[in-house]
Amino acid sequence: MRHPFFVYGTLKPGEPNYARFLAGRTRGEEAASVIGTALYSAGPYPYLVAEPDLAAPDEQVSGTLISVADDDYAAVLAQLDSLEGYTQGGTNNTYERLLVTVDTTAGPRLAWIYVAGTASLARIRAGDLPKLPGGNWQSDSAARDYWSEP
Repeated sequence: MRHPFFVYGTLKPGEPNYARFLAGRTRGEEAASVIGTALYSAGPYPYLVAEPDLAAPDEQVSGTLISVADDDYAAVLAQLDSLEGYTQGGTNNTYERLLVTVDTTAGPRLAWIYVAGTASLARIRAGDLPKLPGGNWQSDSAARDYWSEP
């Protein structure tokens, strides 16, 4: 089954990777959130975590639920996996891709979400990456410059 993607960082509409990977390839976009999660900053991009020691049960991350056009789905999935450093069954993934329930105004939906992988979680626990208050990431001009470089 082809599930939508919950995006919360550089893949959100208006962010640099949305233009690179999703623009013109979606069939639906709606506001969504995931409760019991938090964001940590790696500078030009965030990591989402759901571990109880890193995210309180009442915290939430806001983002966009993106439904990809059927003809583009397989290609988009492969491109997003590559972008996020995810390999199915990999042991050293930058992000892990999980199927989770996200909240939308129309009710709960199952969606793919990329969460911090093992090495990223270690950096967060070591205090190398700051927590972002409010659960809503938006790039700044330095981050936009980072993604626009060749």
